[in-house]
Amino acid sequence: MVRFKNRYVLCEVVSEDPRCRQCIEDRALGLAVRDAIARVHGDYGLACCSISFTVKYLNAYTGTVLLRCRKDSYRLLCSALPFVRYLESRAQRYPCFLNTLHVGGTIRTCQKFLIQYNRTQLLRLLQNCTNEEERQCIQKSLLSCSLTEEQSQSGDEEEDDDTE
Repeated sequence: MVRFKNRYVLCEVVSEDPRCRQCIEDRALGLAVRDAIARVHGDYGLACCSISFTVKYLNAYTGTVLLRCRKDSYRLLCSALPFVRYLESRAQRYPCFLNTLHVGGTIRTCQKFLIQYNRTQLLRLLQNCTNEEERQCIQKSLLSCSLTEEQSQSGDEEEDDDTE
């Protein structure tokens, strides 16, 4: 049995509009990338990249995207990514572009790179602080970060949850 080798392309969605990142869906992102591949490389490039192309991971809050494709066609994918100019979601177009950060052979290597990349970005952010008060404010906000579910405003949803 032959194992098919894949490449994982780690990208970030860069946009001026902060609503863009929160409205991204993996399906819309996959369609935008496939459309860019078809425009740049034609039917041949689209067929080569579509064999095992998937959006493996999408974090709408940070704008981090992990794309998987075959090892043979990852160069076609990487060369088409700069041609993604907008993402379409809920019948609205959001102008943005994809910045390729890393190409790896496994998801684990991409995760390790992403951790190191975020550390360097944080150090750059702290170095750009003009005074100690800003630096402490940033450090305090990072230490207090946590993801929590928002409580619903109406009691109707809570009553429905109790019956299930």
